[in-house]
Amino acid sequence: MNPSTVDIHPEDTLLEENEERTMIDPNSKEDPKFKELIKVLIDWINDVLVEERIIVKQLEEDLYDGQVLQKLLEKLADRKLNVAEVTQSEIGQKQKLQTVLEAVHDLLRPHGWTIKWNVDSIHGKNLISILHLLVALAMHFRAPIRLPEHVSVQVVVVRKREGLLQSTHVTEELTTTTEMMMGRFERDAFDTLFDHAPDKLSVVKKSLITFVNKHLNKLNLEVTELETQFADGVYLVLLMGLLEDYFVPLHNFYLTPESFDQKVHNVSFAFELMQDGGLKKPKARPEDVVNLDLKSTLRVLYNLFTKYKNVE
Repeated sequence: MNPSTVDIHPEDTLLEENEERTMIDPNSKEDPKFKELIKVLIDWINDVLVEERIIVKQLEEDLYDGQVLQKLLEKLADRKLNVAEVTQSEIGQKQKLQTVLEAVHDLLRPHGWTIKWNVDSIHGKNLISILHLLVALAMHFRAPIRLPEHVSVQVVVVRKREGLLQSTHVTEELTTTTEMMMGRFERDAFDTLFDHAPDKLSVVKKSLITFVNKHLNKLNLEVTELETQFADGVYLVLLMGLLEDYFVPLHNFYLTPESFDQKVHNVSFAFELMQDGGLKKPKARPEDVVNLDLKSTLRVLYNLFTKYKNVE
């Protein structure tokens, strides 16, 4: 062991022969994307549980006993779990966790999620396991949040062999891309563009901006930022009306949407208009467009461009 690279706590040295313990490398904890992931998840949990008057400040300390996880799952899945409300004993806490995690697994397994946590790891305050669980829940329930992509941490695995402590470093991937985590593995030209030809991205964006402004200018509207100005769905709805030459009744959508749900409604409505116009259902989710996901917004606009580029 090299104490200058890994901070070993006294309890981590109290291992049985061949027992192992994992901890996050201190350097990884300082990674801005890792910190952002934790902050986004904490804010999301607190937002979901605001009516329960529950405030989470630290994931490993606040989630290990199953109480917050129970409330979170009940709220997200809109169902009541048959568990004791307050459990002080370790046995009671683990029983509650077992019930909560079984309910989680029943939801996630049919969708192909790999389960990277268990009762012991969550109750043992293993932050990696807790993060894997929360990322899976956020993706499954289409949380109105934007998780940072490609977050990885270095994990130190400490083992005791022949009375001596040995450590190895393992890279643990916490998030990939939103699309991969949602289970849509079919790549398209925009994946290639983002991964291999980012220099050409500005050319595509410029072409799409020219295309949408040619039509939106008729209403004295102008777009300069694709990812932000289409996020509330208003311009998408108006654009469809202009392209198909009809007036969209104002009671069908929110002209000045204020909430996330109202914005999702607008984008979903625009998608319906696109399908009515003969286009395939967009690959993007309305939530992704609202969450300022540029790739999703480009996919939607490029579909319109392909069909309507010659429309005056």
